[in-house]
Amino acid sequence: MTTPQHGGPIYSFGDYELDTRMHELRRAGERQHVEPQVFDVLAYLFASRDRLVTKEELLDGVWGHRYVAPTTLSSRIKHARQAVGDDGAAQSVIRTVHGLGFRVVATVEERGPDPAAGVRPLEQRIRFCTASDGVRIAYATSGEGPPLVKPANWLTHLEYDWESPVWRHWLRELSTGRTLVRYDERGSGLSDRDVTDLSFEAWVHDLETVVDAAGLERFPLLGLSQGCAVAIAYAARHPERVSRLVLYGGYVQGSIKRARTPQELEEATLVTHRMPLYWGRDNPAFRLFFAARFVPEGTPEQMHWFSELQRVTTTPEIAVRLRTTSAEIDVTDLAPRLRAPTLVLHATGDAVVPFDEGRRLAALVPDARFVSLESPNHILLESETAWSRFTDEVRRFLGTGTVASEARAHPAAAPPIRAAPPAPPPRPSPPTTPRSR
Repeated sequence: MTTPQHGGPIYSFGDYELDTRMHELRRAGERQHVEPQVFDVLAYLFASRDRLVTKEELLDGVWGHRYVAPTTLSSRIKHARQAVGDDGAAQSVIRTVHGLGFRVVATVEERGPDPAAGVRPLEQRIRFCTASDGVRIAYATSGEGPPLVKPANWLTHLEYDWESPVWRHWLRELSTGRTLVRYDERGSGLSDRDVTDLSFEAWVHDLETVVDAAGLERFPLLGLSQGCAVAIAYAARHPERVSRLVLYGGYVQGSIKRARTPQELEEATLVTHRMPLYWGRDNPAFRLFFAARFVPEGTPEQMHWFSELQRVTTTPEIAVRLRTTSAEIDVTDLAPRLRAPTLVLHATGDAVVPFDEGRRLAALVPDARFVSLESPNHILLESETAWSRFTDEVRRFLGTGTVASEARAHPAAAPPIRAAPPAPPPRPSPPTTPRSR
């Protein structure tokens, strides 16, 4: 199945282009570095360029419900001006209307994507492959270029994630200049759910099955959370096939394996024990607790989408078994055997996988480079500075562009299998009380 990602227009002014679909600012055709929030400020102002945008409107449009200090808005406006060659004195692009808000005063041309430039909407192609025990695994490819393989992590759905405000910036970024290959874990998403074997060994075999089905020979792996352990195990078994490793938010021992005290063990099993009772139910307390651990700084929409994963990814029984397997992971002996260049990144305030686990992982992998990211989120959000740092580090490490030793992804000979998309979740109700500043 092919699923497009839709986007907005391109705004041209002077020698700059603000491409809202590709989420890029270009000058004379060259991509400029812009932090996500600064880009969002520019996009909002240019979309409203025919009128004054008040400060209140800009705050609501870019930050939603979150409290934002006046200095934050001032800083983003300053950096937005700098990004487009403007400043507070000239105000030739963004003008401040004192006491009211801002206006775009540059001459702007708006257009859709330029077909001559070869820029096409990002699409994913979903196919199925079969593991040695007969389990069908759904995998997807998106983007063009050398391959990047992402082992499955906790809570995924190939189609649902494609439209999710929690995951879509990850998928867009990882598919830029590369062919991203990802798949749903057995027991969840579009993969078979009625599954007997949900062991860690089966997870590693599923990665082997997917890369073989995609026709890959040598490629980098990008692991997230529990996917890091799967990537480590695969790279230890197949060092000749793994060119590089990117490991974010990972660990060598699951929460039960690394528990050292009765209190740590109780904390590790708390969520798992409550899953059969609350999983998939409309229980705001449990859902918010669960979502808040992964994206504590998320907007109401992001929290809602993430909690909806409970209903669309898997059943309560499978969820418990998957989480139990991840809690028992132990690749301590495999990490020192890795030979591929490795980049380890971890959020300093991660409540799902403690920061020290990222440090421990980096210490075990020979010559691994470690990057700490200032964030409380296990899943980095597009609006935070840590996301910009993450993307810069990963691009530099992987080397965006062609890599001679890495084979491209070859589409399977069989035609894509079409699957019915899940119904989109209902939008959260608007807040009944005004957001305080």
